[in-house]
Amino acid sequence: MRVAAQDRKQQILDVSARLFARKGFQGTTTREIATRARVNEAILFRHFPTKESLYWAVIEDRCTRSRRRESLQATVDLQASDFEVFRSIAEDILRRSDDDKNRTRLLLFSGLENHRLARRFFKTYVADYYRILAAHIQRRIDQGAFRRVDPLLAARGFMGMIFYHNLVQEIFGGGLYQKFDAETVSAELADTWLRGVLAPAKTNGNGHASKNSGPHKNGLHKNGNGRKR
Repeated sequence: MRVAAQDRKQQILDVSARLFARKGFQGTTTREIATRARVNEAILFRHFPTKESLYWAVIEDRCTRSRRRESLQATVDLQASDFEVFRSIAEDILRRSDDDKNRTRLLLFSGLENHRLARRFFKTYVADYYRILAAHIQRRIDQGAFRRVDPLLAARGFMGMIFYHNLVQEIFGGGLYQKFDAETVSAELADTWLRGVLAPAKTNGNGHASKNSGPHKNGLHKNGNGRKR
C-alpha cells in the first residue's frame, strides 16, 4: 500500500521522537529509526539529509504543534489580574507538557549531547518566549504593580519553577509517588512567585494599607482549592 510522502515524513518524525526521547541523540541510529518507521534508510535520508537535521525537525515539529509563544502573547494581552495571567501561563505549560512528555526529554538530551542544537533551540524558541514575558513584567513595573526587579531574571525565575516541577514529576519519578493536577500547581506557583514581585502596599495618612492596593487587588486570595476568590 502506497503511503503519501507527507504521511511518511510525519511517521518518521513520530518514531524518531519516541526513540530520541528514550535513547538520546547518540544512542539512536538512523537504521533503527528506519526499521521502526518501516522505511529504508535511503527514504529517510531523502527527507532528512543527516541525523542532526532529523533531530532538529523532531524538535521543531513538537514546538510548532504546541504554539506556546502565540498562547503566551494572547495571555499577557488579556485584561486580567496578575494572578490570573500568571496562573494561566503556568497551567497552559503544564497541560501541554502532560500532552507530550517526550518534549522535555528531547530538549534535555539536546542540551547534554549536542550544544549546537541546544543553542539553536534557545535562539529560535526560548529567547522570544522570555522576551514576551519579560516585556509584560516590565510593563507592570512601570505601572507600579511590581517592585523593581530585573524583568528577564524574574521571567526565568517564574518559568524555572514550572520547568523544575515538570522535571521532578516526569524525569526524576516524582509522579510515581505524588500526583498533582495542573490547576492546583499553577495556582500555587503563580501565588508564590507574585508574592515575591508585588510592589509594597501603599498606605494612607494613618499608616494603614490603602483599600486599592495589596494582594487582593491582584487576585491573590484563594480558597481551599487553590482558586482565586
